[in-house]
Amino acid sequence: MTNVVACIDGSRATGAVCDFSAWASLQMRSPLTLLHVLDEGRYPVATDMTGHIGLGSRELLLDELAELDAQRNKLALQQGHHMLEAAQVRARKAGVEQVTMRQRHGDLSETLLMLENDTRLFVLGIHGQDTSEQDSESRHIGSHLETVIRSVARPILLTPEKYQTPGSVLFAYDGSKTTEKGIDMVAKSPLFKGLPIHVVMVDADTASNQQLLANAKTSLANEGHEVTTALIAGDVEPALHQYQAEHQLDVLVMGAYGHSRIRQFLVGSTTTNMINNSETPVLILR
Repeated sequence: MTNVVACIDGSRATGAVCDFSAWASLQMRSPLTLLHVLDEGRYPVATDMTGHIGLGSRELLLDELAELDAQRNKLALQQGHHMLEAAQVRARKAGVEQVTMRQRHGDLSETLLMLENDTRLFVLGIHGQDTSEQDSESRHIGSHLETVIRSVARPILLTPEKYQTPGSVLFAYDGSKTTEKGIDMVAKSPLFKGLPIHVVMVDADTASNQQLLANAKTSLANEGHEVTTALIAGDVEPALHQYQAEHQLDVLVMGAYGHSRIRQFLVGSTTTNMINNSETPVLILR
């Protein structure tokens, strides 16, 4: 579990994905892998037509279609390789020394699952190549993204289309085992080393919730973080984004599952709303 893996797809977020990946690689002192996956749905492997016999004049058409598919796939591979080379140059200019390129043909989530054992962090654009310009402007996430989030167990950093070096963190906390584990991960990880962290819970103001926040603050403070805690009321998604905007926090960190209203994250509309309405990177922990 060593690499930061950046998913390069040629979308408008590709530059930011490269820059955030380079930042994470330097923060974590981990090698950077630039990955380009050709979606088998968009660029299918050339079809084997040898089984089609007795079709008369249609055989020529089938051969031509197969040739066109092969040429399209070849051009897509070449384009992907050029994107990877450009991203490699960009990452090295940012100071990353260990940069490798990988290109695969298949399903994105399946590819990432195969790379999990050697990965510390995946980085993807919120709006991928499969998102139309209209969807991007109306804040619809890429169609593959939810599948990836549900499938992959490693942390995933989702980036907007513009890069800004992170200087502060909002941790969306609900006291669940997932977010408790997430607090420990963030506390010990070099990714946010030296950055102030706000731990925010959207729930009732009770003694037990205050104690949970105090415990989280202690865990982070023991690792050298400057910590602010807050217990706020309201609906999870708008309350968290309002708090983040008011305090100008650069990264939103959330656990994938929880036992409270945040449990809707990744199992309901809250998932899409949290990601779609974020102006900043979102780090998802499992």
